[in-house]
Order: sequence, then C-alpha cells, then structure tokens
Amino acid sequence: MTRPVLDWDHYRTFLAILEEGSQSAAARALGLTQPTVARHLDALEQAAGQPLFLRSQKGLTPTETARGMRGHARTMAASAAAMARAASGKSDSPEGVVRISASEVIGLEVLPPMLARLQERHPRLTVELSLSDAVEDLLSQQADIAVRMVEPTQGALLSRRIGGLAIGMFAHRRYLERHGTPTTLEELETHRLIGFDKDLAYVREALRRHPELTGVRFGFRTDSNAAQLAMIRAGGGIGMCQAGLAARDPDLVRVLPQRIELELMTYLVMHEDLKTAPRCRVTFDLLAEGLRAYRATGATPRA
Repeated sequence: MTRPVLDWDHYRTFLAILEEGSQSAAARALGLTQPTVARHLDALEQAAGQPLFLRSQKGLTPTETARGMRGHARTMAASAAAMARAASGKSDSPEGVVRISASEVIGLEVLPPMLARLQERHPRLTVELSLSDAVEDLLSQQADIAVRMVEPTQGALLSRRIGGLAIGMFAHRRYLERHGTPTTLEELETHRLIGFDKDLAYVREALRRHPELTGVRFGFRTDSNAAQLAMIRAGGGIGMCQAGLAARDPDLVRVLPQRIELELMTYLVMHEDLKTAPRCRVTFDLLAEGLRAYRATGATPRA
C-alpha cells in the first residue's frame, strides 16, 4: 500500500492533538473541521505504521511513538513560525513581526515601556512577547530575541551583556509599621518571609553567600516572581525583589541593605543570522539601551 504524502499541516494537526488532548479541541484550536483533523491523524498513523494515540472516553492518550515525535513537531512549528516572521519583514526597513522571550517579571514590569517606545518609533513593527521563566531555544528560533539570566554558550548566538541586576530584601512600609524592621538576620527569621517553592539558581546562590539563611522558613511560597512582587507590594511580608522595580515605589523599603545583596546577571541574546534583519536589529538595540537604563535605577541600595 502506498504511504500517504505528509506535509506541515499534518504535523501541525498532530501537535495540536497532543497539546489539546482531543481531535475536537485540536480542530477548534486550528480552525479546522473535525473530519479534516481525523484525516490528518489517519494519514500520520498510516505513515507510522502504528497507532499514535490510544482512544478512550477521556480522550486521546499519546503512545510512546507519539511522545517521541513531540519534540520534532515542536521544532517544525518553531521553524515555520520563524519563517513567517522572516517573510513578514522587508530588507530595508524595520517592519514585520519580532518575537521576544523574557521571564514573567521582566516581561510584565520592565519591558512594556520599552516596547511601547519601540512601536512609536516603528509603527509597522508587530511585537510578540513570550512570557516564560524557561529558557526558550534561540537556536531553533522559538524566539528572535531573548532576555536571559544565564550566559549563552552557543556559538551561533549574538549576545550583549547588560550587567547585574541588583536584588535585595524589600517590604512595604505598612508591613514594617505593623511588625517592625529587622536589623539582624536573626530578627529576619521572626518575620513573615516571601519566597520560592522550588530551589532555583539564584536562591542557591543566596544560600551559598549567606549560609545563615539556610534554615529560614517562608510564610508565603510561589515560583512566580510576579506573584512574589505583588505580595510584597500588598504588605504581605519581606521578600526578594529587583532593586530597579522597588525604586519605582517609595513605599517599598530595603531591609538589611548591607547584609543581603545579590546580582542577577542579565544578557540580551539573538541568533547571529538575524543581526542584519532591520526588525530585529532596531529591537535589539532599543532593548539593550532600555535594560541598561533600568539596571542603573537599581544600582544604589536605599535604606
């Protein structure tokens, strides 16, 4: 029997079924009819020579073969999206689509004024902002430009070192008025502390530099930097915060400024193949300028 000829539409359907959990949900996500999705899946299974999903009343469960195909399908999706972004721009002017990846708190709190300024200068530029604390793969061009907190090591990436973002312990004045301001690490342990649920890289660095904090218990835990910041602003306790963000709010007070000081090294990164694309070049340069200005706002600790 002749095997069906597959194209990107088939694999896009496959990826949608994986992510949505059913053919009907995949059809809605892709704007296709359910019979079309069923035909795509049938063709894929014919080509594979085996079922890719186990059918049940609860939906579709991917087989081991399907799970093994997931990464390749995601790479194809990223490549297709990157090709669409590249085709959207012109060679002589900054227009089209540029996709930026940044952590949640950087994307929510730091980048918006820069991106607004970018689009004021270049109104034909469309910005896609991907908020994730995971490091998106620039080599497969899941994003065009990324703000990273780890130094890139791949040779095909162009990076600009922004420098260290100062991090300290902060609390809202309301909290300190109610509970007092700790002046020692021992006193800090008696306060309601805001922190992470997981042992992340800069938490490990904080404990390495300040082993006396090893036994500290967090009264509020979340892995979302944005949620931690919101809790600090709400007067919920004392937590770690970028000094540049705290500098914007006169009611946020630095706690133990001479005892707890950290830096989060920051880099702006893009694939070297994009350095001559006007849409990426103007975005990269403006973000580098804006991030360095933001870094400067948190450079001086305040009590």
